[in-house]
Amino acid sequence: MSTKGPGSPARGLAAVLSLLLAAGCVLGMGGLQGAAERGDAEAQYELGVFYDFGLGVPQNHTLAARWYRRAAEQGHVDAQYNLGVCYGSGEGVPKNPREALKWWRLAAAQGHAEAQFNLGLFHHQGTGVPKDEKEAAWWYRLAAGQGMARAQHNLGVLHRSGEGIPKDHDEATKWFRMAAAQGLAEAQLNLGVSYGFGLGVHQDHETAARWYRLAADQGQARAQFVLGVSYNLGRGVTKDYREAYIWLSVAAAYGFDDAEQVLDEVAQRLTPAEQAAAQQEASRRYNAILVRQPTTPSRALAR
Repeated sequence: MSTKGPGSPARGLAAVLSLLLAAGCVLGMGGLQGAAERGDAEAQYELGVFYDFGLGVPQNHTLAARWYRRAAEQGHVDAQYNLGVCYGSGEGVPKNPREALKWWRLAAAQGHAEAQFNLGLFHHQGTGVPKDEKEAAWWYRLAAGQGMARAQHNLGVLHRSGEGIPKDHDEATKWFRMAAAQGLAEAQLNLGVSYGFGLGVHQDHETAARWYRLAADQGQARAQFVLGVSYNLGRGVTKDYREAYIWLSVAAAYGFDDAEQVLDEVAQRLTPAEQAAAQQEASRRYNAILVRQPTTPSRALAR
């Protein structure tokens, strides 16, 4: 299952700047407010975004949710999605998973991929509804068909486990590959597992290690651990105790507890000077990964 909660950005920074130009700069906040009060759904949604992110106005989640609701009640799909996120997170409104699901269903019916994914996630987790992997798979598949990487990954997880749908390693690996190609670290890890254990593909430890490395470079702690073990054993990579120590140290820094025990074993194969140098490199990689990791909002930023 994806380790992230519901919600993902529908657009990036360029859309925020475009929104500022189109609404804030052209209409002015007064004009946008006036249009919203006259019932313009797009203006209501955009005003919600401004309050949600504090764009030109003091951040106010309560006002954001209020404007999202007015637009959502007129059928604005991104407002429906964002209002669902508000209820899912408890920002601006009391936290209410069932209310979140209600608004996501409306957005999902209009083809909103993130809403479809969130419906799948809540059914997968049993949040606001009884746990139902079959229903989760149905929603994941809709979002996955639109190219959403997290939905593709989670659908692969269900195919691998056989929860709610038939176990099918070929199908699982297919979805992992699609999500991994988009750079999703969890999918890169699971595609590596497919190659490492020959699940849906011919076993290939070298290819497995390449996928582990891609996920590890994005801060995926289990991938960092498995990569460190791979270097320790010489599985898919040239045996290298220094690299093993580095990746196990990074995994431990990310809180992966199993790394500590293997790290102690590898440390015995290095001199104190080698350990110190490896620890310094581990710190460098850890910090470099932190810098690269993006922080993204959970709302749809623009239509």
